[in-house]
Amino acid sequence: MLPHDLEAVIGLEVHVQLRTRTKAFCACPVVFAAAPNSAVCPVCLGYPGALPVPNREMALLGARLAIATGCDVHARSAFARKSYFYPDLPKGYQITQLDRPLATGGRVDVRAADGSTRSVRLRRIHLEEDAGKSIHDAEGDDVPPGVTLVDLNRAGTPLAEIVTEPDLRAPAEASDFLSRLRRLVRWIGVSDGNMEAGSLRCDANVSVRPAGTETLGTKVEIKNLNSITHVRMALEHEVARQAGVLRAGGAVAAESRLFDPASGTTRPMRGKEETEDYRYFPDPDLGPLVLDEAWLEEVAASLPEPPEAREARFVAELGLSPADAATLCATRPLADAFEEAVALLPSNARGVAAWFLGDLLARMGDSDRQVGRLPVPPGEVARLVARIDDGTISGRIARELFALLCAGARDVDGLIRERGLVQVTDETPIRAAVDAVLAASEAQAAAYRGGKSSTFGWFVGQVMKATGGKASPAVVNRLLRERLDA
Repeated sequence: MLPHDLEAVIGLEVHVQLRTRTKAFCACPVVFAAAPNSAVCPVCLGYPGALPVPNREMALLGARLAIATGCDVHARSAFARKSYFYPDLPKGYQITQLDRPLATGGRVDVRAADGSTRSVRLRRIHLEEDAGKSIHDAEGDDVPPGVTLVDLNRAGTPLAEIVTEPDLRAPAEASDFLSRLRRLVRWIGVSDGNMEAGSLRCDANVSVRPAGTETLGTKVEIKNLNSITHVRMALEHEVARQAGVLRAGGAVAAESRLFDPASGTTRPMRGKEETEDYRYFPDPDLGPLVLDEAWLEEVAASLPEPPEAREARFVAELGLSPADAATLCATRPLADAFEEAVALLPSNARGVAAWFLGDLLARMGDSDRQVGRLPVPPGEVARLVARIDDGTISGRIARELFALLCAGARDVDGLIRERGLVQVTDETPIRAAVDAVLAASEAQAAAYRGGKSSTFGWFVGQVMKATGGKASPAVVNRLLRERLDA
């Protein structure tokens, strides 16, 4: 916990791998876990004379992301060369954008420590290519100790880098920012947001200063954070570390650090580079990226309803709680499936939501939610709830049917007919079952009348058992109370 007289200042640089079929400046496929160096060509290998050609889909997805976050998308942007030498960057420079980025401004809302919602400003979104992958301490009979292998399949993969203003004040806010951003990029279809596969990566800039001051402290960059949990853990440690240095009268060093998940600590990586160190200059092989205004309007019109707006609509129009609406809008396919079911049964949206939030989600993993792979089609969920509402089946029978639907059956009404599962509402057979249960349960009846009200549920269960679960629970409850309370 940071002392009250100190304040953390956090900014993020998030790299979003754009969901394109081919790389940023060549026709090589974007692949994951393919054989090393199998998806490369002279362009992404940096061979002399190989000329880059911008990927139109990269510009489209970058524009979608910029518009969805409220940025000003520039009609003209430009590519630059960012020079540095590293084995996984064969050209010796990275094609990126500097002084003329794709977009500037924009915001992403986060939840603050006090529960309120506030905006984190975006400084810019720019397009660039990824580097390859260095594999240290590789294992294998033919790999000598200490050798680093390089896989260049990822070199040239298109990225959108999102740079925030230093508006975050706590590690929890940073993790919430990333959670919301990951949902958004998946929601609008620009990236799969899979941090484990490197599709979403984060560098965090953090400093500590006296609370209430405006002057920024010395900035430390934490590189290559590949999970939301790691972002929060790394920032928690780094904020505490810097606070300790300042408390002891020391000075925080401007440096880049790496996070070690095993120990939960950061460690020095290298001195912090400045913009001048990269010797940026306009890429002579690439002209300006020009986006037509009419085309940008089409891109904006193609965007779906934002997740936050959909949550609010579920609350206002369907009567759901904010927490339930947020769960149903965790992914766009899940929200779409829920609305498809509600459209078939608009009279009981909350009943449909209860089945989605309970039995349905319990059988779905994260990958199922991301792609909308439901164990039961939305239409059958709606019909199941409708048959409960019209008294055809009881909740108990509905759960039996749900299990059958999950096993492959696809017709609620057909199952009800085939298995004779129609709920019994005729009072005559139900009354007979009630009388039989009471006659065999004098001790329990005496206990109920003596004040042990919990016994009532036992009676309901016995009557339902006697009727094979087909009796209407409402009728059973009423008839039992008539007899027991008489």
